[in-house]
Amino acid sequence: MRVLHVIPSISQVRGGTSLAVLDMVKALRINNVDAEIVTTNDRGDYLLNVPLQQRIEYQQVPIWFFSRFSPVIKAVREYAFSWQLTIWLWQNISQYDILHIHAIFSYASTIAMAIARCKRVPYIVIPHGLLSEWSLQQSKLKKQIYLCLIEQKNIKNSQAIHFTSEQEQQEFINLGFCLPSFVLPLGLFLPTVIPNARYQLRQLLNLPANEPVILFLSRLHPKKGLDYLIPALGKLTHHRFTFVLAGSGDEEYEAEIESLLFANGIRDRTYLAGFIAGETKNLFIQGADLFTLTSHSENFGMVVLEALAVGIPVLLTPGVALASMVQQYQLGYVTQLDVSAIALAIEDYLSHPQGAQDMSDRARKIIIKQYTWNQIAARIVEIYQTILTDY
Repeated sequence: MRVLHVIPSISQVRGGTSLAVLDMVKALRINNVDAEIVTTNDRGDYLLNVPLQQRIEYQQVPIWFFSRFSPVIKAVREYAFSWQLTIWLWQNISQYDILHIHAIFSYASTIAMAIARCKRVPYIVIPHGLLSEWSLQQSKLKKQIYLCLIEQKNIKNSQAIHFTSEQEQQEFINLGFCLPSFVLPLGLFLPTVIPNARYQLRQLLNLPANEPVILFLSRLHPKKGLDYLIPALGKLTHHRFTFVLAGSGDEEYEAEIESLLFANGIRDRTYLAGFIAGETKNLFIQGADLFTLTSHSENFGMVVLEALAVGIPVLLTPGVALASMVQQYQLGYVTQLDVSAIALAIEDYLSHPQGAQDMSDRARKIIIKQYTWNQIAARIVEIYQTILTDY
């Protein structure tokens, strides 16, 4: 079975979705599926330094990279137009049995679906939260026009829509679509445990060995709810802690966040880590005491799984799709997107840290049982086979 995954960008600066696609294809190949990726050389405001228009091994995954159109206007640049990608898809798409399209409202995904329809190649779409209620409210008119004129036909002609949570699927149904869909979460490869991670992190940050560390690790973006989390932390002046803010975003928004830290009196208790990845990222996750993600909307939240997999309790808001699982198995805290409510939850953790061990043990067991890539990939293969049988 030959499967082509199409995504506008696999750059880490685009967040968890890009990393998840790399791992998904890696897991499928372990399960004897001839899967590969086609994408652009997008890297946010910059471009990846990779060979173009040829199949290469990139992070142990076969990928075709094509040149992204890079004008000065950011909105056009973000659309990730690529004429070379278009030509390649038209000439090669029929060589694949099925396409897995990642994200919408972007050129690579849109043109891949349109060409697949013309060439009669079946495809499924995983919107990665872009059809959620919150997402559709951002640049609302532009998205409504794009959806009506272009993307709606592409979506309606897909063999199925792949959602990563029931919450995401329900929001799609509420839009009035009546299409085949399925819910299958993303997975993860269990990270290597770092010995003495807690001690190593505090050494790195020059903190006392018993200093509580509260971690935020994600893209710096307005949807992440930092304008609620930071004021909540500002209320806890009577508790010791260091807040680690790991991630990057637009320069203007990063400056806005730093001003917010000063305004709430916690800039001197905050370590700005910037964008981190690889072993550094693993160290920050494994060495933290509490992981926080207070988003307006997250169709999944890969980094939440990563924290739970190493036994770190999490604090989430209901907009994070994994919040229902965390609440069901009592793996942390789920609180409303409200400053006082978030502050109370963090205070409860800081006042009763002994309860974290029970959360940690449960979390590891749940992740191993339900969310490893080996299990998820096997289910994806079954779905591919069913679609190809019925097509």
